[in-house]
Amino acid sequence: MPTILITGAGRGLGLEFTRQYTADRWRVHACCRDPETAAELNKVKGDVVLHRLDVRDHPQIAALGSALKGEPIDVLINNAGIYGPRNAPIAQIAEEAWLETFQVNSIAPLRIADALAENVEKSGKKTMIFITSQMGSIARMSPGAHVYRMSKTALNSGVRNISLEYESRGIVCVLLHPGWVKTDMGGPGAALEIKASISSMRTVIAGLKPSDNGRFLNYDGAEIPW
Repeated sequence: MPTILITGAGRGLGLEFTRQYTADRWRVHACCRDPETAAELNKVKGDVVLHRLDVRDHPQIAALGSALKGEPIDVLINNAGIYGPRNAPIAQIAEEAWLETFQVNSIAPLRIADALAENVEKSGKKTMIFITSQMGSIARMSPGAHVYRMSKTALNSGVRNISLEYESRGIVCVLLHPGWVKTDMGGPGAALEIKASISSMRTVIAGLKPSDNGRFLNYDGAEIPW
């Protein structure tokens, strides 16, 4: 039975990843800040193991690594993320909010990857997925959303860097843009239904090869410029 670990599994993309992978008989390690109050996550039937994880908390990340020591993880999906201040002028953005967005979106995914690299290396699929956004593409940059865009650009750079480090271990690191999805973050006016986004990303994930290491891809597998 293949095993996957998903961060931010309590809602949105992470919850739908959990539903779809458990339906296909994967073992899912589902991480969220408060498993006791994650009502929809607790309804998911299948081989689901819940873990308390606030990705801003470095000791909790280390504890997760210790709890899973020796267990292979075929696919790690670093999904947890926040938007941060929306469309505020730079002068009005509180430094604490700016830094928190970077902590969640840019730093935590790399800390989690580092904590679980041995688990992924021990597995058959050896895959790390980082949910990013095309809003972090410098080539496609447009005005506004300063904090979110910068945090995703930083994530993209960090993942490209560790992909080079992990290549010798056989680990494939890929950045995936889920599309503009109807979630709490994407809003009701988004173009893509959540089930369709997750289904398409799962197809991309299933088809990844070692030569895909370090790529920045759309949910349908198309290349996104850096």
